[in-house]
Amino acid sequence: MGLQPLEFSDCYLDSPWFRERVRAHEAELEKTNKFIKELLKDGKNLIAATKNLSAAQRKFAHSLRDFKFEFIGDAETDDERYIDASLHEFSNFLKNLEEQREILALSVTETLIKPLERFRKEQLGAVKEEKKKFDKETEKNYSLLEKHLNLSAKKKELQLQEADNLVEQNRKHFYELSLEYVCKLQEIQERKKFECVEPVLSFFQGLFTFYHQGYELAKDFNHYKMALQINIQNTRNRFEGTRSEVEELMNKIRRNPQEHKRANHFTMEGYLYVQEKRPAPFGSSWVKHYCMYRKETKKFTMIPFEHRSGGKVGDEELFVLTYCTKRNIDTIDRRFCFDLEASDRPGVPVTMQAFSEEDRKLWMEALDGKEAVTVILKIVFNSAQLDKIGFTIIKKCISAVETRGINDQGLYRVVGVSSKVQRLLSLLMDAKTCNEVDLENSVDWEVKTITSAMKQYLRSLPEPLMTYELHGEFIVPAKSGSPESRVSAVHFLVHKLPEKNKEMLEILVKHLANVSKHAKKNLMTVANLGVVFGPTLMRPQEETVAAIMDLKFQNIVVEILIENHEKIFKTLPDATFPEPISMSVSPPNAPPRQSRRQGQRIKRPLAVYNLCLELDDADSHSSPREGTPTGSIDSLSSQSPTPTFSSSPPGLLDGNHLIMDSGDLAGWATNLPGQSRPSMVSWMNIPSTNPTATDTALSTFFFPNPATGSDRAVESATHRKARAVYPCEAEHSSELSFQIGAIFEDVQFSREPGWLEGTLNGKRGLIPQNYVQFL
Repeated sequence: MGLQPLEFSDCYLDSPWFRERVRAHEAELEKTNKFIKELLKDGKNLIAATKNLSAAQRKFAHSLRDFKFEFIGDAETDDERYIDASLHEFSNFLKNLEEQREILALSVTETLIKPLERFRKEQLGAVKEEKKKFDKETEKNYSLLEKHLNLSAKKKELQLQEADNLVEQNRKHFYELSLEYVCKLQEIQERKKFECVEPVLSFFQGLFTFYHQGYELAKDFNHYKMALQINIQNTRNRFEGTRSEVEELMNKIRRNPQEHKRANHFTMEGYLYVQEKRPAPFGSSWVKHYCMYRKETKKFTMIPFEHRSGGKVGDEELFVLTYCTKRNIDTIDRRFCFDLEASDRPGVPVTMQAFSEEDRKLWMEALDGKEAVTVILKIVFNSAQLDKIGFTIIKKCISAVETRGINDQGLYRVVGVSSKVQRLLSLLMDAKTCNEVDLENSVDWEVKTITSAMKQYLRSLPEPLMTYELHGEFIVPAKSGSPESRVSAVHFLVHKLPEKNKEMLEILVKHLANVSKHAKKNLMTVANLGVVFGPTLMRPQEETVAAIMDLKFQNIVVEILIENHEKIFKTLPDATFPEPISMSVSPPNAPPRQSRRQGQRIKRPLAVYNLCLELDDADSHSSPREGTPTGSIDSLSSQSPTPTFSSSPPGLLDGNHLIMDSGDLAGWATNLPGQSRPSMVSWMNIPSTNPTATDTALSTFFFPNPATGSDRAVESATHRKARAVYPCEAEHSSELSFQIGAIFEDVQFSREPGWLEGTLNGKRGLIPQNYVQFL
């Protein structure tokens, strides 16, 4: 379980749990700060050591260059000349090598040290300053509130009003600062995932390209490096997407906090001051408690909490409420008070003080007190429906897009002018004018206006096309399971949708699949379409930060729909397939199988020192997959074969950003095993004489041996038994199908990288290596 999202609505409650979550975020950022400090220290030591090594190498090169073998006689033989010249060549080689080492040292400063120092100073430093302000305003707010609540009710009305205005103004300022601090905390938590890792990735790129003798190591590490570049870019894209959503939610809550109160099982909750009577002559004291009330059970809970000490100052108290009455100012010298009586203490009322008159009214209403607050229900009328007109709108828009703009770059990403979109939508949603609108032939309506109108219509439906009820069930398979189980789960859930929803979804997804087929021209790959239509087709009923963080999983569901639309909509799901909620029997992180393509070996990257990654053509004689779009990244939601590279370089590092130019690169990410990756030592491992150590390394995952250049594993590990840790369905006659726990006999490493050969129930065939564990 990671850090819990900080909900903006909790800023207004300022509950103990909210404070605990804030402290957890702060502690995580402090841990990140210490990590960066250590990394910077080690990086500077590395630069110093590199410079010392360079100086020693240069001195050695000078010694080689200055030394000259003298010959006897008046002429040299050819052998003597070659021996003499070899020292100069060695010297020149070391000189050139040290020039590249200097470039490497400079690149470490520019790509690792400076970005990390900048992140630590600008981002983490900014959070520290925000924390100081937040702590200061917390102290100021509650101190002023206590002082205000101690103000006598017998003061003049003008003085009381001025005091009320001052407290309210200070409270608003505190809430504003709290919202900004919470937003900043979560932004840094997300930002660090790429801004801290990306400089390290750039540093390793420079290191690998420097060591000419380490090309085999760089080649073996290349698939992980490529996948990491894709992960960083995806996280950056989701961060940018979710940040706008988070800021929009924050602004909504800032404008009207009460409307965005989070739904929970408490009817009312918040801070109250509770009067605690003491023996004479000490009088009474007022202690701040966090109080929660459930109307259904009439249970009232009080937790003493002091912000200065940062925690509870007493035990939780729970009682059953019998009645609540308002206290008038003539019976008590404090404002905003009311009395509660517990069922176990009849005749002994507990006096409580709210923060304001409005706060008291809300408590009185929740507690069924004598005063009640009129609740105004806002009913939002929306004319968008899944009716005949709705289907006509979608079909007309799709027909126009496929006729006029299927090859337009950025289709569905480029937004139309708002006024034009609204005008078109109003014409389409009017039964009198809908049929008269000609979208295919009229120049009045741009393609971007049509696409924006279609998206706006889908967002205007009373509930999303994939329904609130099934939202959580659709998200579950996107977060876990193998690619096959994800498709099966989505297939099953689609057929649980209402008939009209399923019909509309089929029309739309079929169109999106057609759009993705033209991705070479419109640049709208399946992944890009998932980003656009994930929030349009799916959205949770309650708008929270936690829900926004699930956007990436909504995108994955849409990608699955597009990639498998023929199977999902044209065939019935397996009747025996379990409900997604009970899908825990599926492995949570089943790894995708390695694709079997013989003869494919990626050439080593060129030694470049501007940190740009370039790859030559693949050695394979097979041509790249037809229809594979270039210019963006393909979907990561399902299996992709081992990538084939076109003649153009697949990606360039532009500054600190990765620009991808081949959709096939997604295969690197989808073909990574789910298990732990071996340590760096095992990448350079020479065949071990210790069978136990060798077997342990091989049982984790298969890697070619860089020392020998062989794609064959160590022979001492063959002819063993293995157990299946994930279920697998064969995709080829040469492969085996099996369930979890199946025992394979006579297991050997196949000539195909990433695959084993074994016998199960008398049948011999291929087994994905990352699906089994050696016994």
